[in-house]
Amino acid sequence: MIIDLPDTTVSKISKALVNVREEGGAVALGRVLTLIIVTHHGAEEEVIEAANDASREHPMRVIVLMINDEDGRPRLDAEIRVGGDAGASEVVVLRVYGAAGSNAESLVTGLLLPDAPVVAWWPADPPASPAESEVGRIAQRRITDASNQPDPAAWVDALGSHHSPGDTDFAWTRLTRWREQLAAVLDQPPYVPVTAVQVRGAADSPSTVLLAAWLRLKLGVPVDSEYVPTDQWRGGIKSVRLTRSNGDTLLERPTPGVAVLTQPGQPSHELAFPRRTLRECLAEELRRLDPDVLYGRVITEGMELLARGRDGSDRG
Repeated sequence: MIIDLPDTTVSKISKALVNVREEGGAVALGRVLTLIIVTHHGAEEEVIEAANDASREHPMRVIVLMINDEDGRPRLDAEIRVGGDAGASEVVVLRVYGAAGSNAESLVTGLLLPDAPVVAWWPADPPASPAESEVGRIAQRRITDASNQPDPAAWVDALGSHHSPGDTDFAWTRLTRWREQLAAVLDQPPYVPVTAVQVRGAADSPSTVLLAAWLRLKLGVPVDSEYVPTDQWRGGIKSVRLTRSNGDTLLERPTPGVAVLTQPGQPSHELAFPRRTLRECLAEELRRLDPDVLYGRVITEGMELLARGRDGSDRG
């Protein structure tokens, strides 16, 4: 069910939510968090669909905030979605025009679930420092996505300079399968130390350098990250090579969605390695509402160690 509230106020939206619960039986008492999505007109349906899917694991209230601050009559148009149009959540879509969008925080604070954590997500065009933004100040977790930035590599390089506990980026979330598989490889005998690492990924993959920084931080050895030309590989990480005295261990995707693990003295193993969907990334980030300490160390300490290795001042 979709309820349109043109030219409205936050107070009227809040009252309409109460009426929906009382008259239609839609209950928000089981919601575990409020998710605020800051996006732009025309891009909202994809992120709402991802939030609806993730809500089946994390029942929540979703507030979609779209601000068009161009000159024009100040107004707030709203839309409430419940039932089949909202998954296991309540979706409140706010379309804000003109001066009505001058204070983003005031637009959402009256719609937050009481005593529930707040997560903010910028699918694209995030503020330079999310934690210091109007919406970011009221959120325990703040999610950005480097892959949607004009220069993904530059965005990732700058993550450490404005990091605050609670920040994260989907470029890190997309690495979960890679990190799990590499950790499993290193946990198996014969436990030969790694002496060097090479990470290769697509030219538009911001996750490549984050995986390299994680390996540099955790293994304490030289790590070389290399971007593969677009005509040779598109989308995500291509391969990770671990150099050891008994031979190289290679985890490589020959085609998107499939990875092959090659180890000395063992047969090759083919693994399912599809690119993670937006829904999967969002659901994973919502599983933990405390700061991701490891992520913070990777984008600060790990990236610094990686940079030292590039200029030759760090030898592992």
